[in-house]
Amino acid sequence: MKIRIINKSKHPLPEYATTQSAGVDLRANIDTPVVLAPLQRALIPTGLYIALPEGYEAQVRPRSGLAIKKGITVLNSPGTIDADYRGEICVILVNLSDTPFEITDGERIAQMVIARHEQAEWIECESLDATERGAGGFGHTGI
Repeated sequence: MKIRIINKSKHPLPEYATTQSAGVDLRANIDTPVVLAPLQRALIPTGLYIALPEGYEAQVRPRSGLAIKKGITVLNSPGTIDADYRGEICVILVNLSDTPFEITDGERIAQMVIARHEQAEWIECESLDATERGAGGFGHTGI
């Protein structure tokens, strides 16, 4: 798949780390470091702009290493970039740890996965088919 991208950052284009990687790392594109205090959130620019094909979205997800080692995650995870969005890709980061975290220019802050999606046609009705699960929700299996 080919995706048009404008790179206004000071960093190389995103690339897959391995041949079977699902996502590419997104890097902070900032002039000065940003310190996230515990429970603080910030919108971090990447300097990237993309044009996705119709029927696709880009999902912005946390990096597992930052999450487990530093308590840093993507607040609206996964963030969705729609195919018709043409603005800069920015990442909402939050510090869920008990210590401040400094984000520096070029730091890998999130990952982006390109995914196909469908749009539903809603058919209003009065009832739904019965299933074994039925309306059983959160924790309904007892496990």
